[in-house]
This record gives sequence, C-alpha cells and structure tokens, in this order.
Amino acid sequence: MTDGRAFDEQAIYQITVKGSIDQSWSDWFDGFILTPQAEGTTHLTGPLPDQAALHGLLGRIRDLGLPLLSVRRLERERRSPTSDTRSRRRCQR
Repeated sequence: MTDGRAFDEQAIYQITVKGSIDQSWSDWFDGFILTPQAEGTTHLTGPLPDQAALHGLLGRIRDLGLPLLSVRRLERERRSPTSDTRSRRRCQR
C-alpha cells in the first residue's frame, strides 16, 4: 500500500463518460483531448497536476450531468537502460 503521495503528482488521465462530446469543449475540460467513441461514449485524455485538479475536472463532468463510466491514471512506461539498448538495436537492423 502506498502513502498516497505518488498520486499527488502530475499524471495523464483518461476519463470515459457516456455521451458524445466534440473537441470544441476542450477548453471547458482543461484542454483535454476529447475522443468520441462509436458506442456513444467519449474519452477525455490529458495531464493534470494533482488530485485536486482531478476532483475539479470530475466536478465539471458531474455539473454537466454526464454519467461517469471510468477514470484511468495512465502510467508512463518505465524502461531500464538495458531494454532501451535492445530496443535501439532492433530498430537499427
């Protein structure tokens, strides 16, 4: 179990809501990229500086009456120096 501090740092989030929202709403959602999906949902993807900002964005979603389907914190891939070297060698061949 973590002490929670790792979640109070900048991270990229993907939030899924029911309903179709076009990119013109991006400013309302802190510049997130809005990607409508075929099944009638929309993915909102972008960086937030901390948990307080996440809660603020979730409040905006609530205020619009959009049903919240999921919230995912997207982790950046951590690579070891060894895997970076192997990956570069494969690309050079």
